[in-house]
Amino acid sequence: MAEELKDSYLTIAREAVSAMRERSSKFLAYAYPVTSEEQIREHLDALRKEYYDATHHCYAWRLGPYGEQFRANDDGEPSGTAGKPILGQLLSHSLTDCLIVVVRYFGGTKLGVSGLIQAYKEAAADVIAESEIIEKTVAVRLRIDFSYMAMNDVMRIIKEEMPRIEEQLFDNLCTIRLAVRKSKADTLTGKLGKVQGVTMEIIENEQL
Repeated sequence: MAEELKDSYLTIAREAVSAMRERSSKFLAYAYPVTSEEQIREHLDALRKEYYDATHHCYAWRLGPYGEQFRANDDGEPSGTAGKPILGQLLSHSLTDCLIVVVRYFGGTKLGVSGLIQAYKEAAADVIAESEIIEKTVAVRLRIDFSYMAMNDVMRIIKEEMPRIEEQLFDNLCTIRLAVRKSKADTLTGKLGKVQGVTMEIIENEQL
């Protein structure tokens, strides 16, 4: 139940970059705010083109307000030594709608499994430390249709609950589009549902 009521999440405001060296290997870490797999592919393609001579382009990402979509990729490193520790940092910082890519230039000295895990973990942690972490809200969007006669009751409820008015059209049949935090949506729709002549269309889990 608590998970259902959660209506905010953490992500990053903009791209961030960091760099580190570990026993002659160079690690370049990039963090991007993303909302789709298409955006993720675009960032990966751009980095692979820019750093075409790098040894590895390892990454992890999470999408959705609850991080329900995620993936980790070792890009040729031993299984579980790169993508998983990067994803671990996204999880430990509770970040979603975020892609982290770590580009590695091999310096000639092997790091071993534990060394690789630690290096990719540190690279991801460093770029997160360079990022501006922000909170976003999961909203329920409503379209409300009602007669002009119901105007006073509808506007009184809107004033009480304070959803965001995104669009409004007042005529014989009035229409208002609202966005409200998910945790407050049931209260708002419950009150509006009691007003005679009001019909509602609900679109859930939009992101503000």
